[in-house]
Amino acid sequence: MPDKMSDIKANAITLLNNELAELRKFVVLLSSEQQALLDNDTDTLLALSAAKTQTANQLMEMGSLRRKSLLAPGIDTMEAWLETHTLANKKIWQEIRTLAAQSQALNTTNGELINSRMRNNQSALSVLYNSSKSAAGLYGPDGQANIGTSGRHIGSV
Repeated sequence: MPDKMSDIKANAITLLNNELAELRKFVVLLSSEQQALLDNDTDTLLALSAAKTQTANQLMEMGSLRRKSLLAPGIDTMEAWLETHTLANKKIWQEIRTLAAQSQALNTTNGELINSRMRNNQSALSVLYNSSKSAAGLYGPDGQANIGTSGRHIGSV
């Protein structure tokens, strides 16, 4: 009959392996998102959005469950828990930490790409808006052409 400590160790291995698998999936999703951003592939971005959100939520739940299940008074970090209970899981934990850092870097880069696209879109919309305002005033009240020369022309950079 297994004792309580072996149950905790088996549970820890399961929790860590599940979290590692989900984190690997998240890194693939973030990498795919980055490629879609670079390719300007909005259809793929939309498809990835739901999967990315679901996986991120799953990772948060898994982390919360791991902390509740494994950490105890006097043991407030995973490293401390691993030192006390099972060094065998230390390699899995290190991979989790590495993938978490990688996913954070990917997410930051993707956010920067999104912000860049938004700035470009805003600039294009401003040019179109200004052009439409200029075009609306092509003729003055006297019926004569009233073409303004200020502002940016469509197609200019």
